[in-house]
Amino acid sequence: MAVKEAARTARAGAKRTDAGGGAGAGAAEGAGSTLAAGRAAQELELKRGEFDLAVHLELISTDAPPGGGRPRVRRQEVDRLQAMAGFPESLRDRVRTAGTAEGAALLGISGVRFSGLARIGCISPVAFYLNRYRAVVWLYLVDELAGFGAKEPELLAGKSPVGMRTMLESGVDWRARNWRARRIDRLLSRTEDPWARAAVQASALDAVQLAEVVDDPYERAYLARVRPEPAFGRPGSVSGRETMGQLMLADDPDEILWRRVNLVMELDRARERRSAPRPGGESGGAPVPVPLRAREAVDQVPGRAAVPAVAGPGLLARIGLGRRRSRDH
Repeated sequence: MAVKEAARTARAGAKRTDAGGGAGAGAAEGAGSTLAAGRAAQELELKRGEFDLAVHLELISTDAPPGGGRPRVRRQEVDRLQAMAGFPESLRDRVRTAGTAEGAALLGISGVRFSGLARIGCISPVAFYLNRYRAVVWLYLVDELAGFGAKEPELLAGKSPVGMRTMLESGVDWRARNWRARRIDRLLSRTEDPWARAAVQASALDAVQLAEVVDDPYERAYLARVRPEPAFGRPGSVSGRETMGQLMLADDPDEILWRRVNLVMELDRARERRSAPRPGGESGGAPVPVPLRAREAVDQVPGRAAVPAVAGPGLLARIGLGRRRSRDH
């Protein structure tokens, strides 16, 4: 404990004397100052991956710089977290993750059983990394695993339910899909800007899918420009970036349809607020008339949120299916 206290005292001194030391540096880190991600992680005694996850889970509030660039952390936010009871262990515990082997051990089940529960969506990954073979290793929040074990003990012992076995035998694997859903929901919770929200939905569609839904190239360019950063993080390897890029894209027909429809709904709201910028002007102009709103007709898909019905020819055209159908026939 003495060593930890000494380290914290040293860090407190570093705050007052950083970047040249003296009273000037202390003043520079006053109440309104912000810290870069790496510095904030250091002061919060988190590994960079733990810090990124804490930001993603909104355990750490961030601010986007006015001129663009990566989000920063206010000094007050760092001070608030450092003042929490049990710091830093209490903060670390909230972002503690486990892979399949450790997660299975925590729940007292086999790795095969754990993987099966994850594949059918009973437990959802919150992050991943690539192992030395460039295979995706999914990570799960330990707090969520403990909660699942307490709520669903019947799924941890005895014979697997028939429905679970049927799904697994059919090859179901919703781990990537559920990770995407969590990521998108978190990003949507961080912004009220309609174009940024549309950009989040667009991030799950590849270039061809996106072009079928968003005909206007200026709108597509604007969506790319206002897309929020998914989280902090240093650029990874080329293979890592390629894998991340693939994992971000919806790959199941009904998931693709779900993202198309949600993109149309967000675009409706965005166009009502302002149009996408055109050459010669930096800001959007007058709202764009919306001929048919996807949210006017709503149907219910079992196990998911309300999904707009797709029976009408107008909506089919707006999400790109009408044009595809006319080409196919």
